[in-house]
Amino acid sequence: MDIYQLALRPLLFSALKADPEAVHKQSLALLHSIDTSPRSPLSKLAKASFQQYFCRSDLKLEQSVFGLNFPNPVGLAAGFDKDGIAAGMWQYLGFGFAELGTVTYHPQSGNPQPRLFRLPQDRAALNRMGFNNLGSEAMAAALKQRQQSDFTIPIGINLGKSKITELDDAASDYLGSFKRLKDLGDYFVINVSSPNTPGLRDLQAIEPLRVIFDTLQQENQGQKPILVKIAPDLAWEDIAAVVELSQSSKLAGIIATNTTIDRSKLLTKIVAATGRSVTDEAGGISGAPVRQKSTEVIRFIHQQTGGSLPIIGVGGIFTADDAWEKITAGASLVQVYTGWTYNGPWMIDRILTGLLAKLEARGLNSISDAVGIGS
Repeated sequence: MDIYQLALRPLLFSALKADPEAVHKQSLALLHSIDTSPRSPLSKLAKASFQQYFCRSDLKLEQSVFGLNFPNPVGLAAGFDKDGIAAGMWQYLGFGFAELGTVTYHPQSGNPQPRLFRLPQDRAALNRMGFNNLGSEAMAAALKQRQQSDFTIPIGINLGKSKITELDDAASDYLGSFKRLKDLGDYFVINVSSPNTPGLRDLQAIEPLRVIFDTLQQENQGQKPILVKIAPDLAWEDIAAVVELSQSSKLAGIIATNTTIDRSKLLTKIVAATGRSVTDEAGGISGAPVRQKSTEVIRFIHQQTGGSLPIIGVGGIFTADDAWEKITAGASLVQVYTGWTYNGPWMIDRILTGLLAKLEARGLNSISDAVGIGS
């Protein structure tokens, strides 16, 4: 019985009409409390229960991507644990990896509230958070208190540009965060595709992007996998140019995609929380409306590279069918966020169970054998 979908979600979404950001903060605070009390009997019980109900282990789901071992291909997308305060909990909720952040060099409060809205009719969310986080120094301090044995899954760190930093100084801003955190994350992501920091998407142009890539790779010296996260709204020729630059800069992979600014396919016309037209509300759309476009971008990148550049697919994943669609289009790994908030913690196990069934039905021995077979 899925208590979340039967009782908790209707209570939070409809009966109480709880503010999404407040629910998120409370959920994260609870996970943080469990994560930072390892000797507490309640913490031990919670972790054991989570592992029993939400985790699934199978050799067919394991793979090595950009030199890291992933126990399964479904990860937590950036945006949920911005400061890494529950970094040790995601493995107990069934995830094969987790991406912390987005974190910026300077602490920042983000955009004015309200800034996160559910669009249930579209199985979507609209957010204009604006990289609210405590800064890379605070994240580094939090992660330095952890032991390597605390983590059984790869931990990625998503880096963004501070709002107060001029675009011309973006590379040094990313570099500052990378220097603080490079020994604490398993892989790193250059986020130049959020629509909620003024001018940030301009950094997806080739010359600014080249400077950022070169600056970080010079510091990195091949020690950590570095990826770039792109928007679904780029023209195909611009995506091709980013792919080519990523390969020449020896990036480890691409994350496709971030949220979209496209409202054309939304069923929602008025945002209930504000009473305003959805077209008048700033922010990016995540969830089901971005599913098809992100899959198309994944397929395009896989075809452009012949499968030589690993892809993490994200956007609109709610079911095993959604995850399979992205994997067979060319994604080695996938990430979830909005779908997880709609479907609850049992979703990961259902996706993994479904993926195993699809592998068996097609006579495939490993999830890696499915990557790109439909591209």
